[in-house]
Amino acid sequence: MTTAASGPNRAPTRKQREGFLANAALTLIVFFALLPIVTTILISFKREEDVTRKPPVIFPCDTATSGFDITACRWSTEGYERVILAQPSESAPFGFQIRGRMLTTYLPNTVLYASVTGLLVVLLASLSGYAFSRYQFRGKMLLMTGILAITGVPLLTNLLALYQMGITIRKSGIPIYDDRIFLMLTYTGFFLPLSVWIAKGFFDAIPRELEEAALIDGLSPLGSLFRITLPLAMPGMLSIFLLTFVNVWNEFIAGYLLVSKNELKPAMFGMYDFLGQNIINAQVIAAASIIIALPMVVVFLLARRSFFRAMVEGAIKG
Repeated sequence: MTTAASGPNRAPTRKQREGFLANAALTLIVFFALLPIVTTILISFKREEDVTRKPPVIFPCDTATSGFDITACRWSTEGYERVILAQPSESAPFGFQIRGRMLTTYLPNTVLYASVTGLLVVLLASLSGYAFSRYQFRGKMLLMTGILAITGVPLLTNLLALYQMGITIRKSGIPIYDDRIFLMLTYTGFFLPLSVWIAKGFFDAIPRELEEAALIDGLSPLGSLFRITLPLAMPGMLSIFLLTFVNVWNEFIAGYLLVSKNELKPAMFGMYDFLGQNIINAQVIAAASIIIALPMVVVFLLARRSFFRAMVEGAIKG
């Protein structure tokens, strides 16, 4: 009886069935999550006539006699060429010059906004989170509750006031005013409150004894923060930077309303601009979408281990 029960034909245990169902559910979720991404990539490499065909085809590899022939595939980079607009130039280092505004204007603007905002949020959140974690003062819980409540206010509800504020400051003729600075300060104020709570959770997980030992060795409180505590909390600071970077990268409405000049607008406005100019050219829209998303994919591939480790450690320790 024992030998038969332990043979290769024994029924799966409850734990094995649950594992199989969980894997099947995750596979199904990943499939549906990747389906629009794969579809966009395929469309970006199709010719216009293959995109607008009725009925549509997934792979442009059909012929008059065959539904699929890999040697007859009609892949094209037409969409990317129209987004990049590379033109020959004798003065350019590589013999060509990129004229497309997506790569010369909108994406550089977004990199600037996302990078500066991310660094500002990390700096302010680390100092604020450290203060909330290490010091006791009157009104601490009330202030923390207020900061948490602010995170529930969507940016859209404040845009009218911010828009009027930007117009007023712009008309006042302040020499140092710049729409880019105003936009980055707006992003910083919006993404900072939640980041303060994240930073506090990571600082709470670091033993205070390390700072006390540093103070005994002669370091100042700021010295112990920047030389001892902050390096240990660096995975958390990286996660704050990445979250802020991605949120700014994907934001559209504030960059559209608060910036007056098109040459200062971010990539999402460039996507909106492309959509208006190429509403019937799906391959161009798909190519622009891939170009906008590609930097984010690269960033997360490079920093995925630190990011997910920080998220798990913050959830467990914080």
